[in-house]
Amino acid sequence: MNFLAHIYLSGDNPKVKVGNFMADSIRGKKYEAYPEDYKIGILLHRAIDTFTDSHPTVRKSTKKLHANYSHYSGVIVDIFYDHFLAKNWQDYSKIPLDVYADEFYDLLREHYHILPMNVKRMMPYLIADNWLLSYAKLEGISKVLNGMNRRTQNRSKMNYATEDLKEHYSEFESEFISFFEELRVFSSIQLQKLTQLNTKSPLDI
Repeated sequence: MNFLAHIYLSGDNPKVKVGNFMADSIRGKKYEAYPEDYKIGILLHRAIDTFTDSHPTVRKSTKKLHANYSHYSGVIVDIFYDHFLAKNWQDYSKIPLDVYADEFYDLLREHYHILPMNVKRMMPYLIADNWLLSYAKLEGISKVLNGMNRRTQNRSKMNYATEDLKEHYSEFESEFISFFEELRVFSSIQLQKLTQLNTKSPLDI
């Protein structure tokens, strides 16, 4: 899953949200250096990624792209799924997406001190172009894919993937809706487990 889904699946704890958002920049056991709630977010992010990568519905989505994009297919599907989350946002949250996005940007500013350097470098672009809100439109997804293609020195050809999205739009959307219901349940249970594990006293362990 991509940025919007990871943030959404983090629940209401601000530090868990920030930890989840920055998790890709925290390698190996380096997460242990962070305060507890950030650690929960990082570990939740990893659990979500593992669940997603091994899920048969997600593999069904990536299979449609593999011939053209090889190992980049999973990254593209993550972006496609964020599009469908943003497009259908009213089905998942009572807070309008533009308000939700602005509140998260404020959260990043508030927790700026804890962010890894590459996340700090990305932040101005994230906020200025309002990535989280832009996912709802095909134009926004196209811009994201173009940017990612440039970062691969045009090797990935991800800039063409919007055409694949249009061609199989209803299939991708159905697969997202089916998968995301399972992911929401999984993430809720995982978050509860991680929270309980990190709130136990030494006498409970």
